[in-house]
Amino acid sequence: MPSTQNGTVRIAARRPALRVVGEAVGPPRRQRNSERRPREYLTPAEVEVLIASARRRGRYGHRDATMILVAYRHGLRVGELCALTWDQVDFGQGLLHVARLKHGVPSVHPLGGEELRALRRLRREQPEGRHLFQTERDAPMTPAGFRKTLARIGEASALGFPVHPHMLRHAAGYKLANQGVDTRTPQHYLGHRNIQHTVRYTELAADRFKGFWPD
Repeated sequence: MPSTQNGTVRIAARRPALRVVGEAVGPPRRQRNSERRPREYLTPAEVEVLIASARRRGRYGHRDATMILVAYRHGLRVGELCALTWDQVDFGQGLLHVARLKHGVPSVHPLGGEELRALRRLRREQPEGRHLFQTERDAPMTPAGFRKTLARIGEASALGFPVHPHMLRHAAGYKLANQGVDTRTPQHYLGHRNIQHTVRYTELAADRFKGFWPD
């Protein structure tokens, strides 16, 4: 409280707040993504490491490995992956009808042999349900549930850095860019309305610089 001395108002010094020894001063600073992992995408070899690691984990290993494979092959967001239903899969024609979130452009993707075999096995093994990927309670896998599952798979793998589902979508974009396809093709494949969202993949495509220096 202020005090008066010789007609002058003086403010008493504020005592420092007491703190328990060993107690944190404040909440810990959240690590930047660049401090946690070397990049925000995976290489095709790293995706294969995750798939192999998923297959070795428990009774739901095939489901988890198939989720990683489908998310990567089709550049799916985690919400798009978990929302997949069996009526989007055409086994006869080998097609996947992709519905995009965030006002993305829907499209139809071909399904490869590895995906078709994995999906047929999943259809046989799990109880009847509308969604492709279900939990042990026969409920649809949630985005939060898959994030946790993928994080555990990453920890059990030999990657050495934490992973999250959107890295699989980025992995698809960078793979297409490194194959040298024109920018419009991955734009439509990934469902981008704005091509600027696709250009970032071509900017980091190493194959653009092949042949600069003869061996």
